[in-house]
Amino acid sequence: MPRLHPLSHIIFTSRWLQLPLYVGLIFVQGLYAYRFIVEVFELLKSANKLTETETMMSVLGLIDIVLISNLLVMVIIGGYETFVSRLKLTGHPDEPEWLGRVSAGTLKTKLALSLVSISSINLLRTFIDTEHQTDHTIMWQVIIVFLFIVSALITAIIDRINHPIVPGKEAKSRVLP
Repeated sequence: MPRLHPLSHIIFTSRWLQLPLYVGLIFVQGLYAYRFIVEVFELLKSANKLTETETMMSVLGLIDIVLISNLLVMVIIGGYETFVSRLKLTGHPDEPEWLGRVSAGTLKTKLALSLVSISSINLLRTFIDTEHQTDHTIMWQVIIVFLFIVSALITAIIDRINHPIVPGKEAKSRVLP
């Protein structure tokens, strides 16, 4: 391995400053797991007293927690693998299928699609509970979901332009060096 110039070495090594950020996100993941368990027990405890709409709102809240948790997993694993260091999971039975093809662009696309899903669940909750919402709130939530969709499409198109799929060739890893 070639010896780096001292400034290059410092700059390259600085990527490890992101490690505490990913560890912090792991703790946040734990908080979401705890919150999910609490919400499930609350739902089970009051299942006989809830209306169908209240039950649906609770379930949508649980789905929202799961989607946010999935987003955290993508950011933690994909971000660490892309920007800090390799996880060396090749051959591990639980290796995520998408991990070998993750790049900054594909990570952004996955994050954008997750944000569309999360905001769509929140919009659905708003539509179910319209009696407690103003027209102004509903309008802005629809606009935000639409902007997330447009943003996700543009991100995916840019990633496809930067990394076109060549027919007949096996997909190669697009992990950044």
